[in-house]
Parts: sequence; C-alpha cells; structure tokens
Amino acid sequence: MARPANGTLHHVEIWVPDLHRAVASFGWLLEALGYDPFQSWNDGRSWRLGTTYLVFEQSRALTADHHERCRPGLNHLAFHVQDRDALDALVTEAPQHGWTLMFPDRHPRAGGEQTYAAYLENTDGFEVELVAVSPSEPD
Repeated sequence: MARPANGTLHHVEIWVPDLHRAVASFGWLLEALGYDPFQSWNDGRSWRLGTTYLVFEQSRALTADHHERCRPGLNHLAFHVQDRDALDALVTEAPQHGWTLMFPDRHPRAGGEQTYAAYLENTDGFEVELVAVSPSEPD
C-alpha cells in the first residue's frame, strides 16, 4: 500500500445505536463503492478504501439512542460515485438495504443544477450524499 499523503484522513469513527442495522446499510453501500471489510469486533466493524477507513461502533458509552444530523457534529458523509449509471443503480438498490431517497422531488439535482447526486438516509437517520464523478454530461 502506498504511503498516505500528508493530511489524508486516517479514519472516521461513527457511533451507531444499532450495529446490525449499520452493517446492513453502510456495509452494503461501502462495499458497492469499493471499500473492503477491514476490522470486526463485538461492538464494531470497519471498511477500508486505500489508506482511509470508516469505523461503525455501537459503543457502551452512547448517551442517546438515535442520530440527529442537525445537531453539532457529523451531518453527512459524501462519496464520489464513478458515473451517473452507477449512482442510479445504487439509488435503485438502496431501499433494500435500509436507505430512503431524500428530496425525491428534486432528485438528482437536489444539490443544484451543476451536480448529479443522490441524498440517502438510513433507518437510524444517518445521511450520505452520492455524487457522480462526471456531472457535466447532458441528461
């Protein structure tokens, strides 16, 4: 593995209220985006892409039983998707893995006319933004 560039994210750890739901929704999505399962323990899982990994943990130190993205802290994770067709395929399959399309009346332009993106929310209220790498192609 190549040496990481200075400033590259090492990892992001997200505490979840239910690890099994997180694995079902995030595990599917991350693996569809090219991440590989990395670590596994009783209260957590992680997936890695390159030198960066994402950790999902059901910590015993949690002080709430749900995620609220409008409070201070993490609002959402945003991922590049290789192209529009791949993004559309993810959106089609997402409901089978606990994801709901946000802003369906503005999809795929909810982020503005210059982007081709999908905003998904899982059962626990976590949001991901999927952005097609080549948004300038005509509809």
